Amino acid sequence: MDAYDEGSHARHGRTGPGGPDDPASPSAPPGSDVPSSSDTPPLSDVPSSSDTPPLSDVPSSSDTPPTPGAPSAPDADPPPPTPPPEPRTGVAALSLPYRIAAAVALGTVAVVVCAHLGMTFLHVAPANTVSKKHAETIEDWIYPEFEQNWKLFAPNPLQQNISVQVRAEVLTPDGGVRTTGWYDLSAEDGRAIDGNLLPSHTQQNELRRAWDFFVATHDGEDRPVGMRGTLAESYLRRIMVMRLGRSDAAGPGGVVDQIQVRSRTTEVPPPEWSEEKVSTKPVYRTLPWWSVPQDEARGGIG
Repeated sequence: MDAYDEGSHARHGRTGPGGPDDPASPSAPPGSDVPSSSDTPPLSDVPSSSDTPPLSDVPSSSDTPPTPGAPSAPDADPPPPTPPPEPRTGVAALSLPYRIAAAVALGTVAVVVCAHLGMTFLHVAPANTVSKKHAETIEDWIYPEFEQNWKLFAPNPLQQNISVQVRAEVLTPDGGVRTTGWYDLSAEDGRAIDGNLLPSHTQQNELRRAWDFFVATHDGEDRPVGMRGTLAESYLRRIMVMRLGRSDAAGPGGVVDQIQVRSRTTEVPPPEWSEEKVSTKPVYRTLPWWSVPQDEARGGIG
């Protein structure tokens, strides 16, 4: 067979298209599974985009059942626990009846404090319409326990030492009468205050205020002036009897029948650099004997 009878090889030669030496058309080895163009399916059999299922029909990862044995995703943190309510304290912790009682007590104390402050203000304030109209009520409230003394702030403060002394007539168990010596009550208070960092109001002021109250409400002959004078005398007498009882002046089985009070006044000596001259001789003011009621004599205070 000549070159003109070899079909495609005759027409193109070994180096032409489709020939064995064409790199674009390698010959498949025997037994190869490469499909030929005759095996390519028609375009009508290729699925189009219209045949693609919608995204909504595609199962999401959330719908995928968990794989057995695979670790599960950690749960979200639980919410923090609610803190317990704080316990009630003070008045709020009490029951309703006790809260009512506490409110009434606090209200009463507040009213009394306000009334005391008002009475004290009217007492120390200059005379006015209200203080003149209610003078008797104010005096009954203030005297003698709450008397205000402003002598310390006076232009010429006191320059005297005044001590209050007392003695008593005692009825003895055998029917006799015995007179005690003078008890210097001011000196006793001074010894109790000396060296005491927190002396009591009674030790500092009770005796002194009682004597000042008596002097202010009695004339030069020791006669009371008005109702306040009688009250001052009774107040001073009760203090004297009480102090004698503390000192056991009556003795075993004795009873205080009468008391007598006196004051001892001495001038405060001037400093050494002063040329002022004062008398250092004591001056006494002796009051008459006072009978002691039986209830005061036995109990100290009636």
